[in-house]
Amino acid sequence: MPIPETTSAEALELYVGGKCLRASRGQAWREIKAWIVDLPHIVDTLHVPSVSEPFLAWTMSGEAEFQEREGDRPWITHRIKKGSFFLTSGGAPYDCRWKAAASEPFQSMAVFIELPLLQRALEEVFKGDAVHARLKDLSAFTDVALNSLMERLRDELMRRKASPLFLQGIAQAIAIHLARNYAETANESRSGSPSLPGYKLRQITDWMAENIAEEFNLDRLAAQADLSKFYFNRLFKTAMGVSPSRHQINLRMDAARRLLRETKKSVMEIALDVGYANPSHFAQLFRRESGLPPSDYRQQR
Repeated sequence: MPIPETTSAEALELYVGGKCLRASRGQAWREIKAWIVDLPHIVDTLHVPSVSEPFLAWTMSGEAEFQEREGDRPWITHRIKKGSFFLTSGGAPYDCRWKAAASEPFQSMAVFIELPLLQRALEEVFKGDAVHARLKDLSAFTDVALNSLMERLRDELMRRKASPLFLQGIAQAIAIHLARNYAETANESRSGSPSLPGYKLRQITDWMAENIAEEFNLDRLAAQADLSKFYFNRLFKTAMGVSPSRHQINLRMDAARRLLRETKKSVMEIALDVGYANPSHFAQLFRRESGLPPSDYRQQR
């Protein structure tokens, strides 16, 4: 089945693979939608279309090494288990892949918050700044209170007939919880945050330059700065003008251009030197970034 770049919350379950065990249906689910899926233990690469509504993915059972990326950016790796959450604010498709680390079923529940409900929650929390507020994108986090809310929602989903009144209350509770704990205003994200200290920034960028062949690992970089992944990514981009993953690509391409100009190494050797095990992928990326294939670039030196 061809996978589109965008789709609806109702149709997304068609593209995530696995077996849908339960899906919300009917007028009771006007403000919140949910479905439970039994996922394969191994998935190589899954392209997930974007949806307009923000959604939560909640791991109900199992454990896995999970990777995600946007476009051609490096993969970001997470270890997820029962109770792990992903919060996606919507707006961009992404790729993911995983390998289960346990024999038990790997099951997840996806929950979509309708935009009018989310907007009401943001207005209650942010008042006049609500127009500038948005949810963050967060990966592989845990939240005891949110976990409890999801359990109540799951129980209602499994009932033969869901209660509209109960669903309205639980949907409002989830929306308010997200607005209080996982939303920010544009002013906060642009100008209200402290900057990454210069010495830490130099340590991290120096390490990245010396280890360009290492697989991109946001957890490791954030740990060097003693920050969460989300906070580090935001402060790094504020300081450097690009995300950490984009900065690594820039470093790799600069090194590749230097090696093509200054050495007689083969394109395959250079690809490996700068961290790409697949020479074809390296050549495609190099052409996109430099305007010429590696062999043609070498002839221009």
